[in-house]
Amino acid sequence: MKKVDRSNDGYVRVSSLMVHGERQLGLELVAGAGGLRNIIREGTVNRPGLALSGFFDHFPHRRMQVLGLAEYAYLSCLSEKDRHTRLVDFFSRKLPCVIITRGRKVFPEIKALAEENNIPVFSTKMITMNFINAITILMENLMAPRMSVQGTMVEIMGIGVLIEGSPSMGKSEAALGLIRKGYALVSDDITALRLDSAGSLIGAPVNVTRYHMEIRGIGIIHVPSLFGVASVRAEKKLDLVVTLCSSEAWKKMDQYMSVQSKREFFGVPVPQIILPVAPGRDMSNIIETAALDQRLKGLGHDATKELDEKLIQGMDLGKDASE
Repeated sequence: MKKVDRSNDGYVRVSSLMVHGERQLGLELVAGAGGLRNIIREGTVNRPGLALSGFFDHFPHRRMQVLGLAEYAYLSCLSEKDRHTRLVDFFSRKLPCVIITRGRKVFPEIKALAEENNIPVFSTKMITMNFINAITILMENLMAPRMSVQGTMVEIMGIGVLIEGSPSMGKSEAALGLIRKGYALVSDDITALRLDSAGSLIGAPVNVTRYHMEIRGIGIIHVPSLFGVASVRAEKKLDLVVTLCSSEAWKKMDQYMSVQSKREFFGVPVPQIILPVAPGRDMSNIIETAALDQRLKGLGHDATKELDEKLIQGMDLGKDASE
């Protein structure tokens, strides 16, 4: 069962940028708090040198506007009257937000116009070029398509594995066994997936349950407190889906197809293995083996294909001998 989250589909609110940018970019809100619900529809930024000079043809007003050293120097050389006139025209364009780099002092006119037009103005101490590179990556992540899927995700030798199945199939218990073997937890019960610019699926925990697990009979545990900080990952590329099912359900399936299946998220196919759960069966060992086998396949070694080729080769040799 999966639930698509459309809350950031195609846009990001300025409030979300502020929350993430405060930590990663050193953003500080200096004016225009009334516009924090403004929508950013384009992830790229614009340096409005031409707009500040009065030329607004083809002005990308939907983008975040960055005032760097050149823009700040230009505004500084204007008289107060001219600067006010240029800034009035600039802030009348329904901008999502304005960011001033290098920790420059914010002109009083900018603060007043930001409050009047409900356009948030931020300040950062970062150099303009470094800031533009960093915010482009941040916005790429924030604007990426996302969905929530029911399942527990772990990392096994660099392979991201999503363990899914019906309730009471033992997903968390299998993940706990893998953590005890030295592998890492990404998320428990609910996994947030996003599609990055390279077309890869990235799994991460939801904020509420980050680094926590619920184990039947024990309750909630905090994984890094029990197993160390190396036992968790903030996010991981999804490489394999392991679906747990009952032995009865598995017997009704085509066993060959159960190891050749694929799952799709955002149109991206992911290899899937369906495993039957039975009393006394150590699922953590089997999932570990499936992940390692997937890693070998990624290196070009497919045991099933290799065995098929050997059998065909043996049959051909036997046929030649009989003739």
